[in-house]
Amino acid sequence: MTLLTIWADDDPGVELTRTSDVEEITATLGALGVRFSRWPVVDLPPNPTSDEVIAAYQARVDEVNDREGYTFVDAVTMTPEDSAEWRSKAATARAKFLSEHTHDDDEDRFFARGSGIFYLHIDGKVHAVLCTEGDLLSVPAKTTHWFDMGTRPDYVSIRFFHDDDGWVADFVENSIAHNFPTYDQITA
Repeated sequence: MTLLTIWADDDPGVELTRTSDVEEITATLGALGVRFSRWPVVDLPPNPTSDEVIAAYQARVDEVNDREGYTFVDAVTMTPEDSAEWRSKAATARAKFLSEHTHDDDEDRFFARGSGIFYLHIDGKVHAVLCTEGDLLSVPAKTTHWFDMGTRPDYVSIRFFHDDDGWVADFVENSIAHNFPTYDQITA
């Protein structure tokens, strides 16, 4: 279930808003310049390749590319395993996204399976968007944010880029991300 939780950026102990109403989420995010929509979910193999995921959603991917001018699209699959190697890989991947950062490009993600939380730090508030399968979220360029996939990531997402460099972040000096509830706390 998609969930939007909002706090003042200086008071993570008090929720200002908590809603799973998709229309309210779409309107609230839209007022911030953040695009949010839902796509029908397509069945995928247990560990799909990037090409399989994109092919399954090709018509939708083409729509987004045509509308937004993206030139590079890939898909990422994170499926939990019970190996030390996987746990290390997952922890490294998670740590990369947990500090506040911005991008010179929009950050568009579609969740084909599983979930993750985008935390948007906008206008003195933190908007945590728990994206679940079927959700497409577009974080506008230069928006301060972070992402948490949890300690046991389990998702398949399609990522859209305007150039072949892909994901390039500019980290902020004094991140507040560590002050807010994590994916594991919110989804417990």
